[in-house]
Amino acid sequence: MELNCYIVDAFTRERFHGNPAAVCVLDKWLPDDLMQSIAIENNLSETAFVVRDGERWHLRWFTPGGEIDLCGHATLGTSFVLKTFVAPDAHRFVFRTMKNELVVTEADGRYTMQFPAYGLKPVSVTDAMTEATGARPREAYLARDLLLVYDDERIVREMTPDQAKLKELDGLLVHVTAPGSAFDCVSRSFAPKLAVPEDPVCGSGHCHIVPYWTKRLGKNTIHAYQASRRGGELWCRQDGASVELSGDAVLYSKATLHL
Repeated sequence: MELNCYIVDAFTRERFHGNPAAVCVLDKWLPDDLMQSIAIENNLSETAFVVRDGERWHLRWFTPGGEIDLCGHATLGTSFVLKTFVAPDAHRFVFRTMKNELVVTEADGRYTMQFPAYGLKPVSVTDAMTEATGARPREAYLARDLLLVYDDERIVREMTPDQAKLKELDGLLVHVTAPGSAFDCVSRSFAPKLAVPEDPVCGSGHCHIVPYWTKRLGKNTIHAYQASRRGGELWCRQDGASVELSGDAVLYSKATLHL
């Protein structure tokens, strides 16, 4: 069996920047263990698998450590692949996922995604957070993931966290964020529980980050930067219980998988 697999750099217009996602467009579902093996072999933060479902698409995401319920950059990458190779006349894609229906629209090469916002619960700042990240956060919040807030973007940019200690913290991922000088906020995302030390640009993480910063800054739109080694930009809007994320994408490769 042969299968096309695309690798797309999301949240950027430059190759080797943003967040790479692998995308496989299927005629029918593969066994879960095979999709997991493909994700492990790809060794990217996410591999997306998509199957047409009438006028919609059924979308699933696998990390090297297991299936996940929401991924922004791989959704953007999937929309880019469908627009480029499958449905070039389409400007709107509706995805059925594990938990939600997601809508992505395209205009002039930029993709806008609507995701559910996570409700942040304030939690106490602990010594374990300080030891794991190397700096004491001023605030901490918990939803699906743990969000740690710092006063200085240099702390976020220069952070070298202890991956083993990050695993011991609450939440699926750990996001660290601070106000930015050139952007409204600067953030990084770590996912050692999913066998991903750092997610280069995390869309689902911004479903935690955007609700915090829109409330703190008193505005519903922000320009966000993910300060990983690769870097990535997101144009974000808070819309009630939803977060709107916009970004660009560029194709890196198209490969044939021999299964």
